[in-house]
Amino acid sequence: PPAVPPPSGPPARGSLSLHRAYLRSPLGLLRLGQLALGAAFWVTVAAHKYEGAAHFALFAAVLVWLLTLALFGLSLLGRWALVPWLGSRWLLTNLVHDLALGVGLYAAATGIMGYKAGQKSYCNLRGYSQQCLYSAYLSASVCGGITACLYLFSGLYCLLRHCRDQRDII
Repeated sequence: PPAVPPPSGPPARGSLSLHRAYLRSPLGLLRLGQLALGAAFWVTVAAHKYEGAAHFALFAAVLVWLLTLALFGLSLLGRWALVPWLGSRWLLTNLVHDLALGVGLYAAATGIMGYKAGQKSYCNLRGYSQQCLYSAYLSASVCGGITACLYLFSGLYCLLRHCRDQRDII
């Protein structure tokens, strides 16, 4: 009789592959936008002289950006089950992250940078010879506002999925 090939074994436990469906999903695309605009926010603030409340704005932006990067990486690799307690509640974890941390902290950071831009609005006049931080603070404020909106959209997307009793992020 002809030799029957052995059955294929289970996939290798340590192999990593990209979860492409997540990358093409609305949440994956929103995460990419959040990461890009969040990085633009904190790089703009960090690249210029800042003082006072801008320290909090920079801290908040970097904290949320790093947490978003972790969520994005775990979701992209499909490894959220490795996170104790939160992995089984991944949709809820994304929802809380987006609405509480993302919207809350970026709205506060945007308000701070908008206020600081208003304080420096005098220096964008012609003939002003000192270094002017108005455009940097205004740029950071605009990036922060758009980023807060992206977090609101992704939070609403997760909330919609949660209300429909769906348990997955896609």
